[in-house]
Amino acid sequence: MSQRMTSLMDRPFVVFLIGMRVNKWWRPDLWLPVALAMPKMIAELERDPESGLLGYESGGLANPSMMVQYWRSEEDLLRYARSKDHAHYPAWAAFRKRVAATDAVGIWHETYVVSPSSYECVYGNMPPFGLGKIGQRVPAHGELATARRRLGAGGAPATSPAAAA
Repeated sequence: MSQRMTSLMDRPFVVFLIGMRVNKWWRPDLWLPVALAMPKMIAELERDPESGLLGYESGGLANPSMMVQYWRSEEDLLRYARSKDHAHYPAWAAFRKRVAATDAVGIWHETYVVSPSSYECVYGNMPPFGLGKIGQRVPAHGELATARRRLGAGGAPATSPAAAA
């Protein structure tokens, strides 16, 4: 764990940022159901490896809260979001019916489709985290020593991970 690592992805993937912000703490009747919906969705997705969710990291209960999710494709993400047979759609419908017209809680998300040559990451003294949980973890040395070099790696090191160490 004491070395610098990076994570290589050999195909496109989706980074989905999602969160909520409690605007009226004194209205838990409105924001608590929103806060409790995500753990149910994540548990459902973890039980179904075919869902397309590759992994996630949670930002905890900060205000605003944030979760980073990694998906196999935008199609997988959108299929889950629109499915009436899964936890997201009923939670979204309940939010729109009960909470959206108030300003007690805000929700947000951002979606990024990422190609293998358009990202970089480095982890120093870290256990597997983020992309490091789902990609090929290799030492961030040699051809992968700098952010500039990692950005051009295109999902595969110019030299083998063993040679780069």
